[in-house]
Amino acid sequence: MTVEVKIGVQYAARELSVATDSEPQAVLDALSKAIADDSVFVLTDDKGRTVAVPAARVAYLDFTSDVGRKVGFGLTAVPAAKK
Repeated sequence: MTVEVKIGVQYAARELSVATDSEPQAVLDALSKAIADDSVFVLTDDKGRTVAVPAARVAYLDFTSDVGRKVGFGLTAVPAAKK
């Protein structure tokens, strides 16, 4: 299962978005350890790219399940044909 993790960073205008195969609890554990060690929080995405943020500057993490990409301009209901 792929999970999208949005990382809010203090003093940054935009959040970082990382799609990862890691479980949310594992990500939280890694952040907690990095904060305790006063080190860098490192997260690797599902394509092997790595994001590193000073743990003390992480403002929040937001987890969402990846349910696939939506294609098109939106989902609309087509009215039933009148008889």
